[in-house]
Amino acid sequence: MAKWGWSQGISLRKEEETGGKMKVPLLDLKAQYASIREELDRAVAEVVASQQFILGPQVAECERAVASYCGCAYGVGVSSGTDALLLALMAERIGPGDEVITTPYTFFATVGSIARAGAKPVFVDIEPESFNIAPDRIEERISGRTRAIIPVHLYGRMADMKAIMAVASAHNLTTIEDAAQAIGAETCGMRACSVGHYGCLSFFPSKNLGGFGDGGMVLTSDEHRRDRLVMLRVHGSKRKYCHEEVGGNFRFDTLQAAVILAKLRHLDRWTEARRANAARYARLFEHAGLAGTVKLPEPGEGRHVFNQYVIRAPRRDELMDFLRKNEIGCEIYYPVPLHLQKCFAYLGHRPGDFPNSEKAAAETLALPVYPELSDTQAEHVVATIRRFYCG
Repeated sequence: MAKWGWSQGISLRKEEETGGKMKVPLLDLKAQYASIREELDRAVAEVVASQQFILGPQVAECERAVASYCGCAYGVGVSSGTDALLLALMAERIGPGDEVITTPYTFFATVGSIARAGAKPVFVDIEPESFNIAPDRIEERISGRTRAIIPVHLYGRMADMKAIMAVASAHNLTTIEDAAQAIGAETCGMRACSVGHYGCLSFFPSKNLGGFGDGGMVLTSDEHRRDRLVMLRVHGSKRKYCHEEVGGNFRFDTLQAAVILAKLRHLDRWTEARRANAARYARLFEHAGLAGTVKLPEPGEGRHVFNQYVIRAPRRDELMDFLRKNEIGCEIYYPVPLHLQKCFAYLGHRPGDFPNSEKAAAETLALPVYPELSDTQAEHVVATIRRFYCG
């Protein structure tokens, strides 16, 4: 095949100069750290100097700031995004004998938290375009034991919360938004975490707003729910050594709160860079003649924050190996949908039960989309994919 050209100032010269070799990581946290190093170092040093490492003053400040950013009244910082989900379920007293509806195409923590609470996960397949739970399939899975719905805003795109809340309201169900990958995402004028009864965030380092370790937060606008969350995160205690319920040790580290506070000031800038990178990929794939080969993510209405940039690709596993051999970071999220995981075999599901989820698991591949990704790096990613398909 003849060499191909790029429009809008893109040329083959860069490929020729590098001999087609260039390292492009899936995520470059070192570049992010370098850009705000002084702020982060100062924030950490202040915590170290104070020696208040658990639920220190920065935690309350972080809770207020993140809640305000998400359009919620209250934030309760916790030990991880997984614990945020579990704590929300505990706050609603969801446990054995109860059922919780969610999607099988998500990170394990979503469904693992339901099981850890003692409830039964009930799956609804995804929409193929958004990768999010299909609202029009939820009602048929509701039973007399259903207590809650956990929609996941996967990859940074919000689920159809208007339709989901209509179903939840009609059946008096609690809605817990799993927004671990979607802080700042919006749809129909609504921001992630602000629509359901609870919103759960993860501050895992790879998230758009990531800490220096594990951390998370539960958001709500209900004062009573907030009070229960605060009590349960410290072993069900309102007063020291007096326990009203059996809670857990879900406390938020002050160091993580300080890091999140410092990074929150930059989040919108980073988000817009991710969105710009996604738009650039769309142009590059079009110019490369790959639009009919590779299916690109659809941003949908509102604000997709692109925690991951996930394509559907023919011969996905071969493409992944080719990219990695060429030192381009990529990842499969998620290769085995949760209804087919060994630990959930007791639910009795078989291959074919949720075809859209299974198809996504077989076809999708995440490409680098972090804010610091350069024009040259993005061009190299697409050029390498073209070499794989076109030679």
